[in-house]
Amino acid sequence: MSKRILSVLLGIGLLSLLASLAGLAVFTDTASVGGNTFTTGTVDISTAPASALVTFSNMAPGDSITDDVVVSNAGSLELRYAVSSSATNADALALKDALTLTIKTIDVTTPGTPCDDFDGTQLYTGDLDDGAGGLLVGDPAQGAQGGERTLAASTSETLCFRVALSSGATGPEGASTTATFTFDAEQTTSNP
Repeated sequence: MSKRILSVLLGIGLLSLLASLAGLAVFTDTASVGGNTFTTGTVDISTAPASALVTFSNMAPGDSITDDVVVSNAGSLELRYAVSSSATNADALALKDALTLTIKTIDVTTPGTPCDDFDGTQLYTGDLDDGAGGLLVGDPAQGAQGGERTLAASTSETLCFRVALSSGATGPEGASTTATFTFDAEQTTSNP
């Protein structure tokens, strides 16, 4: 009889447990947040003019040419840029070493006529391509370097370039040289 009572009690206990589990109600809900889109920004530097920034034929000692270049950031990110140059002589007369290049910011006195007074802040003066390995303004190495220029997204600035042949130059006569100016840009965000 005690086995029977024990069996009945175990049976009742098991039924109670099952009944309590079956009666357990849980409310649930789920929310989804879709449409999470990620896009990258852009760095887009350009210059106007894109070619032949400063040219001069038949230079004589004391001559110089001044012209402006508009540097634009058509990208969506702020950028910083550096300017470098390389020059090659068309002959062995080394005209590139006799020319002096000076780069300044837009005129202070008459910014509406960008380089007429050539009185902006001086950024570089020296040989046409001899600014520490061709570096003229800043340094194109990744990260912030001294002297680099910064442009916010969708903005531009004007720089003034002057190339001069010293009035004391005694040569090279009949020489020519060609220079290429390179504008290297990188984003400033997350790029110390």
